[in-house]
Amino acid sequence: MAPRTSRHRRRTELAAFLRNRRARVTPADVGMAPGLRRRTPGLRREEVAQLSGVGVTWYTWLEQGRPINASPQVLDAVARTLRLDASEREHLYHLAEVACVPGRHSDVFEVGAEIQGIIDALDPHPAVVYNTRYDILATNPAYRDLFAVPEIVGTGIRNVLWTLFTAPEDTCPVVHRSQELPIMVATLRGAYGRHAGEPAWESFVERLSAASPYFAELWRSGDVAPPGPRVKTFRHWALPGEIRMTSVSLSVNGLPECRIVAYTPADEESGERVAALRRNRER
Repeated sequence: MAPRTSRHRRRTELAAFLRNRRARVTPADVGMAPGLRRRTPGLRREEVAQLSGVGVTWYTWLEQGRPINASPQVLDAVARTLRLDASEREHLYHLAEVACVPGRHSDVFEVGAEIQGIIDALDPHPAVVYNTRYDILATNPAYRDLFAVPEIVGTGIRNVLWTLFTAPEDTCPVVHRSQELPIMVATLRGAYGRHAGEPAWESFVERLSAASPYFAELWRSGDVAPPGPRVKTFRHWALPGEIRMTSVSLSVNGLPECRIVAYTPADEESGERVAALRRNRER
């Protein structure tokens, strides 16, 4: 009963969202004459349908929240007609239960100066900005000290999963690979459901599966997990002993599906090793 209730709520929200956004777009906004006897300043349903290249009945049913199928291409046309920004368009796709969103934010590969400044200010604690595909969008010096990404394998691919799964085991910075890597793949799988069919995601999974049989094995398991705080154990080629770090993920407003991951030493010895890495950098 719960899934049906959840779907009904999404459809109700979809109907309200479309009506609200339609009312905000005037005929002048889309190059149309205002016409006579217009009860509201916004577009009529038939005008949205015409400008989007869809049938009036189909659009009416969509706006009424009826359980109809909508393709990404058609939703994108409606989004353009209603002048939705990127966040609004993504919201539309979620409410319509369509996974493939062209131009989704997870394909950005940089962050602004404000976010970079925040993670730089966390130094000497390592910090990084990931998207849900584990692409590395930004790092601070302490993170680069600890992980040397992507130079550790010389691929130039700024993705932490690619680094961890293709690095030789004796140079991989993660100590307990058999524990940590399955969790990371399960986290990736949890995000994949929102991107199934997107070329960037499908290509990434296909290429990494070909490069790493271990990744392919974990991916086939179908396990799903959300990101969360953990104590992780690392090694560094320049230091003896292990470095135990607590990782915490923080969402980033304005960058959907991106998160800051900050690491703090889990014990005194690990803190001393992180400090030693910083001293080596500053020499």
